[in-house]
Amino acid sequence: MSDADGDIRVLIADDQVMVRQGFTVLLNAEPGIEVVGQAVDGADAVARAAELDPDVVLMDIRMPGMGGIEATRLITAPADATAKVLVLTTFDLDEYVYEALRAGAAGFLLKDASAEELADAVRVVAHGDALLAPNVTKRLIAEFSRLSAAAPRAPLMDRVGTLTERETEVLTLIAHGLSNAEIAAGLVVAEQTVKTYVSRILTKLSLRDRTQAAVHAYETGLVRPGGGR
Repeated sequence: MSDADGDIRVLIADDQVMVRQGFTVLLNAEPGIEVVGQAVDGADAVARAAELDPDVVLMDIRMPGMGGIEATRLITAPADATAKVLVLTTFDLDEYVYEALRAGAAGFLLKDASAEELADAVRVVAHGDALLAPNVTKRLIAEFSRLSAAAPRAPLMDRVGTLTERETEVLTLIAHGLSNAEIAAGLVVAEQTVKTYVSRILTKLSLRDRTQAAVHAYETGLVRPGGGR
């Protein structure tokens, strides 16, 4: 994982060599970030991730052969998986992005992001704050949850039922894209208390991170596309 000096180790997976090289140059110029490898497609990304043990994988969704969605699923599936996958897309409303989030991606980033946005996104994902660009991510999750999961599934609703009233409230706020600090301010509690709630929610629902929690909230019908609970 992270080097002794604290550098965030990044693997870049994209079938376009100019994209890989461009991101490599941009990220290596950032303090605390090191690109440790490149992959030309999904299968290569899975193999390189196992070999290099990166903290973050920048994953293009659309690649020949094995695409980014299946590669994301394979990289994040093991119980001891530690790498965070940040998917790259050309369009913010892309059905493949939603599928990547369901497959285990921690968030997504547009390919035309600035160098600063790219570096910030890598740092955010590496440190476990999974939802990126909350307004856009929330809109995307809501839209494609509506399209692919029009009716709540009973087993999932049963799992939501295991949460306490306050945990359910926190899960709803996560799905609306709020940070821990924003949730704490809204509920008038300490931020550490919110972190405890989030940890309990993830444990009870067997979810990987905040992104998975947000997807879960939409899929179960706890949060309705368009904004309402």
